[in-house]
Amino acid sequence: MNANLGVPYEAIVKKAIEKGYAGNQTEVVRQALLNYERMIDEEEKELVAKAVKIEMNEVKAGNIKTKSFAEIKKKFKW
Repeated sequence: MNANLGVPYEAIVKKAIEKGYAGNQTEVVRQALLNYERMIDEEEKELVAKAVKIEMNEVKAGNIKTKSFAEIKKKFKW
């Protein structure tokens, strides 16, 4: 795979290599992609946690009906 990053990004790659964070351009790109993946995963976790908090607040406020595990087992004859 070849990628034309453009001057500003090539300068960042060069700087990372010069500072010893990576040995070559491929390592810089790999590290950047892994970091981006971690950032996406963390953002997704934060969004899920936020949604759970909103739902739990709705349950506590009595706006959402809940069922016990026993009720669910009975319903599905488990």
